[in-house]
Amino acid sequence: MTAKLLNAFRTWVPEMEMTVKVKFLQKGTNAPLTGDEYIVRLYDRDIFSDDDYLGHATLNEQGEAHIHFFPADVRNHGVGLEQLPDLYILLFKGDVVHFQTKVWDNVDFEKLGLMDIKEGEVVNFGTFLVN
Repeated sequence: MTAKLLNAFRTWVPEMEMTVKVKFLQKGTNAPLTGDEYIVRLYDRDIFSDDDYLGHATLNEQGEAHIHFFPADVRNHGVGLEQLPDLYILLFKGDVVHFQTKVWDNVDFEKLGLMDIKEGEVVNFGTFLVN
């Protein structure tokens, strides 16, 4: 139901797509982490409800994931205390969480985002060394 409402809202008020970029390197070798078994998932931490799943991506040849979502996916529409999303990333290897980033509190895309013609506003979440 929520997904249908969000899709209807997007078609009624089109928005710029947001992108979170993250990179994973193999600890010890600094080689890009790649492979079909890895999935990167983006979440918005919520204090009083389940965390919001915003999207996922696979790792490219450089060990990067680009996760795209719309601002409507994280807006609280006047409900609750949050005004800005608190983002974090889980790196899955198969069905198991292989790595989790710290929570990036109050991500303001207007202040942190860089405009990319192909991807909209992009926030680089950083590079992480993974076992």
